[in-house]
Amino acid sequence: MPVPLYQAKAEFFRMLGHPVRIRVLELLQDGPKAVRDLLAEIEVEPSNLSAQLAVLRRSGIVTATREGSTVVYALAGADVADLMKAARRILTELLAGQNELLARLREDSA
Repeated sequence: MPVPLYQAKAEFFRMLGHPVRIRVLELLQDGPKAVRDLLAEIEVEPSNLSAQLAVLRRSGIVTATREGSTVVYALAGADVADLMKAARRILTELLAGQNELLARLREDSA
């Protein structure tokens, strides 16, 4: 029996549910990056970054190519960058609404 679409979507979003993975995807929006460059930007232990990159690679969201002794990661497609931009827009709207509510609460308490 095939997996229902809603379940597949839930698994997809669970896979994204790690701060290091999100940061990697944000950084790769600017183009392919070597692991050493990702390490410099993210500042986590190499083993932690390696584990998170492996999850992203297995899911098919990123690709890895070897250039000599360097491994370079890239987004597998533009849709991932679009998803990250959409998440930013949604969060911006949510936080703007929260700021408006906070301002009203502050006014009411004065």
